[in-house]
Amino acid sequence: MRKTIDYIEVRLILTEEIDKKNAIVTIHPGAGGTESQDWAQMLLRMYLRWADRKGYKTEMMDLQAGDEAGIKDATFSIIGDYAYGYMKAEVGVHRLVRISPFDANKRRHTSFAAVLVYPEIDDDIAVKINEDDLKVETFRASGAGGQHVNKVSSAVRITHIPTGIVVSSQSERSQLRNKITAMRILKAKLYDLQLREKERKLESLVGNKKDISWGNQIRSYILQPYRLVKDHRTGMEVGNVEAVLDGDIDIFINVYLRLIRKS
Repeated sequence: MRKTIDYIEVRLILTEEIDKKNAIVTIHPGAGGTESQDWAQMLLRMYLRWADRKGYKTEMMDLQAGDEAGIKDATFSIIGDYAYGYMKAEVGVHRLVRISPFDANKRRHTSFAAVLVYPEIDDDIAVKINEDDLKVETFRASGAGGQHVNKVSSAVRITHIPTGIVVSSQSERSQLRNKITAMRILKAKLYDLQLREKERKLESLVGNKKDISWGNQIRSYILQPYRLVKDHRTGMEVGNVEAVLDGDIDIFINVYLRLIRKS
């Protein structure tokens, strides 16, 4: 009963038209090399598990493996009703504290990774993109090496010159399909940029809104010296860290969405 009520309450909160859209999620590791790259991969796994729990489909759009472990960058889509509405609660910097598995002296390390979320825009929402504003480059997709290395420049990188936004896709074998995927990501980011511009114009009327920045973690995942996941925006705390990292994050999402609804 409680889960059913929570589900209905949150759906009633997600009233914006874009809340119903698919989500495009990007994960960037912070400074710290292998430590942060490994943390970024842990977050990627957490969100993929969460999406599977919710019955959503996922599609990897761009994935760059780390030099030793983890990932340097990941962009993927979550496909299903209200995927963006839920995932917008995860935008921000996520902090991990643990005994490093990469430190021979078993010292405690703090790692950061940023999560960005954009609504995937359908053709019925107009986002004007001038082809003359685009710089399109092709490169060889990264692979496992050996016989699996891609010898054809099928990966695509697109730079939107006026804004400096750079997107890429290397998940498809076809250069054309990678370009289509990269354009989907670019369209979503440009639409998000338009929304942020509108928000900035309204700030003088509705008050300042705290920016997402690398020094502004929204949630801490502490594995050492004690075990706790704490959301700094809502004060919500969960002691079962393993469950959270395995995708059980609805409690954080639901509490946050209720909070911003009240504000």
